Amino acid sequence: MPTTRSPLLRQAVSADIPAMSRIRLSVTENILSDPGRVTQAMYEQYLALSGRGWVAEIDGEIAAFCYATRDEGSIWALFVQPGHEGKGLARRLLGTAAEWIFQQGHAIARLDTTAHTRADRFYARQGWQRKALSDTQVEFTLPRPPR
Repeated sequence: MPTTRSPLLRQAVSADIPAMSRIRLSVTENILSDPGRVTQAMYEQYLALSGRGWVAEIDGEIAAFCYATRDEGSIWALFVQPGHEGKGLARRLLGTAAEWIFQQGHAIARLDTTAHTRADRFYARQGWQRKALSDTQVEFTLPRPPR
């Protein structure tokens, strides 16, 4: 029986983009109506210039990823491969991304998501402050912890 090692979190690199794209297209909520909307070039842009990405690996396979933007101080993406939910990957990636946002000088980390989804409930459980933007969209903010 194979053993599962502890998840490894690391900064994403260009070679991870196909796995991240596969995960993004496999989720059952926040489904892209047009999968072509999120392009290889967008992933590259965020890795190289606009921000930073991280992946969580389990037994050498990428199981989750997160991207944060430098200028906006926001989380652009956080997705977990179906079948790997409930392992703490999203929580760890979110914490890593938020800490990086604060290191960039932002006093508040931000993100938005679809209302009344698992993601909506997840961010609230992590202590982020929820604000409804519309019937279908919510914004979450997290202030920098006091030093």
